[in-house]
Amino acid sequence: MQITKNIIIPGAGNLPMALDIFFKDDGEKKSVIIYVHGFNGFKDWGNFDLVAQRFSATDFVLVKFNFSHNGTTPEQPEEFGNLEAFGNNNYSKQLQDLGLVIDWVCNPSNGYHHAIDTNQIYLIGHSMGGGISILQSANDKRVKKLITWAAISECKTPWGSWPAKKIEHWKKTGVEYYTNARTNQQMPLYYQLYEDYMQNQQKLDIQQAIKGLNIPILICHGTYDISVPIEKAIELNSWQPAAQLFTVDSNHVFGRKHPWTEKELPAAMDAVIKASLQFLA
Repeated sequence: MQITKNIIIPGAGNLPMALDIFFKDDGEKKSVIIYVHGFNGFKDWGNFDLVAQRFSATDFVLVKFNFSHNGTTPEQPEEFGNLEAFGNNNYSKQLQDLGLVIDWVCNPSNGYHHAIDTNQIYLIGHSMGGGISILQSANDKRVKKLITWAAISECKTPWGSWPAKKIEHWKKTGVEYYTNARTNQQMPLYYQLYEDYMQNQQKLDIQQAIKGLNIPILICHGTYDISVPIEKAIELNSWQPAAQLFTVDSNHVFGRKHPWTEKELPAAMDAVIKASLQFLA
């Protein structure tokens, strides 16, 4: 198994993105899975290396990366050390980042091209990353299969349920704060996030994006998810009835947590991986 972590490539605004690649280097080109993390997440959350190894052991190349503006840095890829970048994150930048990662995967000079079948690029997106993956798939013919894990159905994270008064206060002050329950950090959310959505509603329309997709799609969701309720998965499936729907009795992160120090994954995550591998096969 070849594992290379924290390869640095440029992202939106020329901020660096840390990227990992996992694969069996046996001389054969393999389909590549790109994992797209969610809001307030990062590529290594919950010891995602364990998940990556499951896919790469089954003859896939697995690539995972940190969004350029997710608040981590190349020096500390598991810590939110750049809150200014986090505050300036938005959906348009994330789409740009994902496009740049796919460009890197397809680049013959990336050093791993010998192992990558660039005709078979698949996306797995979790939560907000699921929404981003749907949008990217609708506009990038290089993506041949799509899997969502607990995906959002609209680009309104995290303000979708905020009352109008809070939105108005956000506009007036230019910033609201989101409390990271794990680190207790006050994560800034600059009003540009809302402005980006309002200015790009057509580009960021997940409903229209998934309706127009004609590639194989698997929608995975936990029935006990309170962050993104199961109704969102049902909604996505209603917009694209050709998609497969897989549910498991679990929460938003399929039983994982950060840090995850055990050597085995929780049963719900294991079930989602098995369903994903069966779908990709």
